[in-house]
Parts: sequence; structure tokens; C-alpha cells
Amino acid sequence: MSYRKDLIAYRMSRAKEALQDAEILLNSKRLPSTVNRIYYALFYEVTALLLTKGLSSSKHSGIMALFNEHFVKNGTVSIETGRFYSRMFEFRQKSDYEDFVQFEEEKVKEWLVTARQFIEEIGKVIEKIIPQ
Repeated sequence: MSYRKDLIAYRMSRAKEALQDAEILLNSKRLPSTVNRIYYALFYEVTALLLTKGLSSSKHSGIMALFNEHFVKNGTVSIETGRFYSRMFEFRQKSDYEDFVQFEEEKVKEWLVTARQFIEEIGKVIEKIIPQ
């Protein structure tokens, strides 16, 4: 297996692990931390997807821009999936860097469900590009 395939598999594994962490945190009512883990699950999966084309960025905003440019704009990934990633980035920023941010538990539960769907959708795209 090549280094790039290994790295893609590793990032996908990290995405699933972050989702599991999010579930544990949600069950403990740690909503800001849950939002953080949801975002990072998406981030790891998107970075794995970008690696299928040899793309990367040192900034989260760069990752988002590459994702939108190379996968959302051409219809490989749905516009709604792209929007969800952007929204979760914003929520994670607020959660991590702003004071007195609160999230509704029901909303966070919905985001976790959508994050699972996101990981599944992106995983299928990756498998089409690089069969496992």
C-alpha cells in the first residue's frame, strides 16, 4: 500500500473515531466539546478526500476552499453536504473561541446524525476514486 493510501485510510479512521468521541460527549451533555468532535470528524474525512487528488492545506479555511472547489462545485459532493461542513466549521469556531456559547441538545443530536451521513457519503466518494 502506498503512503498516500495509508494516510487516507488513517484520516478516515480518525474521522470515525472523532464521531465516536462526539457520541460519548453528547451522552455526557458536553455540547461544545461534541460540536468540536463533530467538526473534526468532518475535517478528517475531507482531508482524506482531498488526498485522493494530492491536495492539502495547512489552514482549515484552505481545506474548506479546496473541498468546495474540487468536489462540491463539480457535483461530486452535494451542495448541502458542502454547506453542512461550512456550518460545522463556524459552530466549532464559536464553540472553541467565543465566550458563553450554548447549543441546543436536540440540534447537536441532529448534527451528529448528519455527520454520520456526511462521513458515509464522503467515504463512498473516496472508495470510487481509490478502491479499498
